[in-house]
Amino acid sequence: MSLRPPAEGWYETPIARDERGWVAVAMSVCLCLFFWMIGWHLYGQQNPSSISYRISPSEYMQLHLQWVERYRIGEENGVPVVAPPPGSDVLLLAQMWRWSPVVVLQKGQEYTFHLASVDLLHGFSLQPVNMNFMVYPGYDYVLRFRPREAGEFHILCNEFCGIGHHLMTGKVYVVENAAELERLRQRFRGSQP
Repeated sequence: MSLRPPAEGWYETPIARDERGWVAVAMSVCLCLFFWMIGWHLYGQQNPSSISYRISPSEYMQLHLQWVERYRIGEENGVPVVAPPPGSDVLLLAQMWRWSPVVVLQKGQEYTFHLASVDLLHGFSLQPVNMNFMVYPGYDYVLRFRPREAGEFHILCNEFCGIGHHLMTGKVYVVENAAELERLRQRFRGSQP
């Protein structure tokens, strides 16, 4: 940076050959990355469905409570545990400071996740799958999900939502087969009040 203004007519000075070469290389890389991004969006199968609906928090809460009662199999640490059938909807609710309910899914089956917040902005991060989404109140975000591995997965809030943010977690169990599902049913049935 100079303390004095540039000399008169500096912009009319021709660009050196090597500078033109670097500008051309940089422009080529930018164009390649631009078109690669479009191609990855279309063919990479890494993008969310981008389906969302406006819904009032009270309406989503009502739908969520009805869904939980329909598929409830027990309770874990005061949070309902549900096991929806393959191919069905999964209604997850973000609320200060928890994700509800605990969900039991079957490996290899497709589910339609609905994510909504009833109070303020939250983040949905399914680990270690590395799914990350922002969840705004007043919207129902729809995602297709097919678990490829069995095990226990954790949902974390990745948007600071207040003093209890560090407690805002949820859980997803993915089972291999009907026998494992029945074992989980027995385990959670014993924990109901």
